[in-house]
Amino acid sequence: MAKPRKRYVCQACGSATSQWAGQCTDCGEWNTLVEEAPVAVTPFQQKHNLQSGGRAILLSGLDTDVALPDRMATGIAELDRALGGGFVEGSATLIGGDPGIGKSTLLLQATAKLALAGKRVAYVSGEEAADQVRLRARRLGLGNAPVQLAAATSVRDILTTLGGANPPDLLVIDSIQTMHSDLIEGAPGTVSQVRAAAGELIRFAKERGTAVVLVGHVTKDGSLAGPRVMEHMVDTVLAFEGERSHQYRILRAIKNRFGGTDEIGVFAMETQGLSEIANPSSLFLTSRDEGVTGTVVFPALEGTRPVLVEVQALTVRLASGATPRRAVVGWDSGRLSMILAVLEARCGLSFSSAEVYLNIAGGYRVSDPAADLAVAAALVSALSERAVPIDAVAFGEIALSGEVRPVAHANLRLKEAAKLGFGRALAATAPGVDEAGMRLQSFRTLGTFVEHLLGR
Repeated sequence: MAKPRKRYVCQACGSATSQWAGQCTDCGEWNTLVEEAPVAVTPFQQKHNLQSGGRAILLSGLDTDVALPDRMATGIAELDRALGGGFVEGSATLIGGDPGIGKSTLLLQATAKLALAGKRVAYVSGEEAADQVRLRARRLGLGNAPVQLAAATSVRDILTTLGGANPPDLLVIDSIQTMHSDLIEGAPGTVSQVRAAAGELIRFAKERGTAVVLVGHVTKDGSLAGPRVMEHMVDTVLAFEGERSHQYRILRAIKNRFGGTDEIGVFAMETQGLSEIANPSSLFLTSRDEGVTGTVVFPALEGTRPVLVEVQALTVRLASGATPRRAVVGWDSGRLSMILAVLEARCGLSFSSAEVYLNIAGGYRVSDPAADLAVAAALVSALSERAVPIDAVAFGEIALSGEVRPVAHANLRLKEAAKLGFGRALAATAPGVDEAGMRLQSFRTLGTFVEHLLGR
């Protein structure tokens, strides 16, 4: 019998190779190749064709009646919003975030509320002892919640304990990188172990109707650690974002098979745990009584929630011959270069001899292309030292031709701005837009928009 060949698997991307190397050829990471047991293929599997010997499966049409899945509302409105209404029975949810961001605190608060509401909830920690979790619960004022707590890392032991006649309604695994499956060789945290442990837990969720939540680690670049296939296996992927220097946290739905994506929930980290922020627009706006050059308010859209943020720009003229610097916080630096090029080529403004600094206030990150017009307004205001009216918001996408294009969900943006007291909007021309009690000033080209800002 031939000796099984060695197999090395990258712990960053999951690619496999027959030889060890210091750097993975697929993702470029160093020292991530770990030897794992090869997948055994029996002679029967090699000899027989896969098209025979199986059992027939039942096929059904798309018009078959299907009942909407039952949800378990956690009582935390911001978490339920990101989930699309609560945890779905039999679903698998993966939540990731930086260490210390508040993942365990959020899940402990959610499990305690569900347990107090009469649900059967189990919390299994593979990183902390049970007493450590109890102390955190007492600090949060949740020490009396009837949550079933355990500290374990063996997937077989966990499923044997919980797989009785009354499985829990919700099972939290903190974290999936600490779990170990004895069905496959390898240390906990390796690609094969994470994939196998997640597969067994997800199978348990589907068979017994238990909603399973897996806590995942993240890499240094912010992506979820472990095999990428794990994100495809689960039903929902949530990312818990925030800076340790800031009090506020954002829970973002990256994937959701039972609801919309890009929904966000906003929290504030306090002494008694995470508190909900019902009106996040007030967090990212600075109160001012008079106009300030280089600042513009932009109504961003996260899923179905509009959030007003402040775009800040600063330009500094340099002596001839000096190399200007471009610094961006909270926005795409490549997009800033494009906006600067369009302003120079289509509007005759010169930024080549000026340093440009752009910031999204409050530590917020914007990826909405509708922010183009707000960024352009902030840059023009900073360069000309003319303030944009304090009661105005700006949104619209800018094309390389200098055209200002309309963006989606303009009505939601206008209603949120009107609710916070803004009286006018600078935007692209769009038919069928309800002005929501605001004065809408429309522009077709960036040139006319710049002329309006400069008062020409």
